[in-house]
This record gives sequence, structure tokens and C-alpha cells, in this order.
Amino acid sequence: MFSKQIYQQRREILSKSVSGGGVALFLGNDEMPMNYAANTYHFRQDSTFLYYFGLDLPGLAAVIDLETNQSRIFGDEISLEDIIWMGPQQTLKSRAENVGVQETLPSRQLAEFIRKAIQSGRTVHYLPMYQDRQTNKLIDLLNPDKSAIDAGVSINLIQAVIDQRSVKSEIEIEEIEKAHVTTREMHITAMKMARPGIYEREIAGTIEGIALSSGGNIAFPVILSVRGEILHNHYHHNLLRDGDMLINDSGAESQMHYASDITRTIPVNGRFSDKQKDIYEIVLQAQVETISAIKPDQKNKTLHLQAATIISRGLKDVGLMKGNTEDAVTNGAHALFFPHGLGHMLGLDVHDMENLGEDHVGYNGETKRSDQFGLAYLRLGKNLKTGYVLTIEPGIYFIPELIKKWKGENKFTEYINYDRLESYHNFGGIRIEDNIVVTETGQRIIGKPIPKTVPEVEKMCQE
Repeated sequence: MFSKQIYQQRREILSKSVSGGGVALFLGNDEMPMNYAANTYHFRQDSTFLYYFGLDLPGLAAVIDLETNQSRIFGDEISLEDIIWMGPQQTLKSRAENVGVQETLPSRQLAEFIRKAIQSGRTVHYLPMYQDRQTNKLIDLLNPDKSAIDAGVSINLIQAVIDQRSVKSEIEIEEIEKAHVTTREMHITAMKMARPGIYEREIAGTIEGIALSSGGNIAFPVILSVRGEILHNHYHHNLLRDGDMLINDSGAESQMHYASDITRTIPVNGRFSDKQKDIYEIVLQAQVETISAIKPDQKNKTLHLQAATIISRGLKDVGLMKGNTEDAVTNGAHALFFPHGLGHMLGLDVHDMENLGEDHVGYNGETKRSDQFGLAYLRLGKNLKTGYVLTIEPGIYFIPELIKKWKGENKFTEYINYDRLESYHNFGGIRIEDNIVVTETGQRIIGKPIPKTVPEVEKMCQE
């Protein structure tokens, strides 16, 4: 937990940023059952609640009076039964005081507080819900149906929270760097473990254990597969074979829940084949050159298109694309091989603030989301600012079903060499990802380097 002054300052900034007054309501998360009520998933607090109130406990709600900046936390004090099962704990009141909140009230009083605010003509601002339990709580508090709850989300509050959370302070960047230390160990361990004859699950289980043993957790379910053309592949039961490549997209959370998110692609037998090396070098060039171009006020959509251009040019050099490269990118032909966005914001969420709406987080009045296949999946398109933390993760994938579909439609035949593609149907995919902080003069890659050049990766895999 940070100092109480940090949480007080965050709430004060928010109070001044939301126009029109009223109260801001924040619902913390509850414990979620796996298969029966008493057997719950590992608890994870809502990230915005953590940002403003810091309390990593289930069953809490909080209100900020946007006119007086007075905060209240609603929750129930520990009982003797809690102590019997969970041991002695701090009282809720003392925990609240640790984050600069002097007033705590029982959970049952939240409904009455909200009712009085509404009767007084005050606006109750709230953020989008992503759990049905929390949506049902809002329905109980505000008495509309679900459609009205969705329509009543405060755009004013959303934008104020995004503006504030997007720019990371030095202590937040330190937390991301702590997460990176663990993530680096996860990736180096995977490189050393990968070899023909073992199952993906053996590596996935080991690196998830590293995240847990660090005192934090995984930032998202581990993506580790020899089927690298499946972008978010959580199946870990393939046997590693000679000649396979293994994508490892994984990251840890710090104890304060700040995330790291790294991807590396590694040769299972310790050596890339010539064909694999050719494609790998194209992805690496796109990643390195795009990172170098990052600076304040640089539009991330422009960086995405720069990476797409480098990828298209490289694929043309190896005979998989043809024609005018700039036209191919403008028309979206590259998306057959690069069908996702360049990256996303990173912070307390691995896709930072995604629950507030990707279009709110990644776009604005100046930059609109494209509806073009591939480019439409770009989560972050707007201009970058000093203090933003983001991922840069270009990739090249050979997705047999997509290739078959486009070829059958004679799509982009002026740019894609479908005959040459026949020998790549079992290639898989390659992605390389690092975490970047935008500085006043450019950018900095977060954390100690993780091997990513061909010689570095091969050397680590052979150890």
C-alpha cells in the first residue's frame, strides 16, 4: 500500500476533475465462487478501487463527495467468526485511516446514503460494471433495470479517471518494474525448460508458480503454446517437438497489483531454422524500430502502421507479399499476417482500464477507431503522453483458416503471394513484446533486458 497522502491526493485531483459536482460511487469487488459459495477464486480487487482507496479486501464500497472531497468507505467490521477462520486482522476503520479516510460505515447504510443523495438532486456518478454481482448491486441502489444502469454510466467520471490513471507516477513505474523482475525470471525459465519431449503444461505451471512465489500473481492467464498462430491460446497440453517454436506471452503482478506483460518466441530445439529466422528477424525489426520512434505526442496509430509497413516490406523480401508496400498497408492486406493491434496501455490492469471502455482509453475526438480488419483491433490509437506505459508487440502469424478464406475470395491477390504461402501453413506464429514508458524526450524499455535477438534467444535456450 502506498502512503495515505498519495490516496488523498488522487481523490482530491479526481474531485476537481469531475464537473457538475455530485458524488462518485465506487464498488469494490466481492469474492467469486468457483463451484460452490465457500470455495472462491483468489480475490482480486477492482483496479480503480485500488487506485483511489488502496484496500485489497472484498465487500467494500466507497463514495467521494465531489464538492467537499470527503470520502467514506462502506463495509462490515470483522467478526469473531472471521478471526476464527482467517486469524486476527486490522479493523476496517484502521485500514481506512491508513488510506486517509476517516469515516467508515456499515454496508447496509450505503443504500440510504445513495437514496438521500438522489433525493437531494445530486448526481451519482459511477463507472461501467464488469461483474453481474456489481451490476445487481447498482440496480438495488438506484432502482432502474439493467439497460438503464448501462445508460447511466458517467462519461464525465470515466474520462476523469482515465486522464488520471493513464499518466503513471514514479512509484507506479517502480511497481511495474518489480513485476518485470518476476516476469523476466518466468521467461528465462521457459527458455531454459523448452526442449523436445516435454509438454507445454510443464513450463506453464512452472512459470505461474514463479509469479505466485514472488508474492504477487500472474497478471493474466499464461499464453504458452507451439500453436503460436492462435493469438490467445490457453491450451497447454501440446507435446513440444523438434522444429517447433514456442510463444510465451506471460507476466506477473507486483504485490501492489501492477502488471508486466512480455512475449518471447523461442525455438524448442535451441535453434531457429532458416525459415523461422527470416520471419523472426522481420518481427524483431518492426518491434525495435517502432520502440525507437516512441516519444510524447506521437500517435500510436501511426506507430502501428509503421510496424505494419516494416512487416509488409520484410514479407515482400521473402516472397510472401508483393506489389506496392504502402498501398498494401493502406488497404489492410498485411492483416492476413498481422491481424491485431501493436499494443495497449499497461498499469494496474494488463490491458489498463479496459473495463472503462477501450474507445475511451485508447481513442479520443482526434483519433477514431478504424473499422478495417486488423487495424480495428488496435486498443491504443491516440497520441502518447509522458508517463504513459504501453506494450509494443508486433507479430507475424500464419493462420490456415484465414489464409484459406482470403484465398478463396481472391482477396488482395495483388499484394499476397498465395502460392508461396502453401509451405507456411504449419509455421505457427511469432510475437515479440516489451513494456515501454514514455519519457519527456522519448522512451525507455522497462526492466532488465530479456533475450530477444536470435543469438541471445538461442544461447539462453541451449543453457
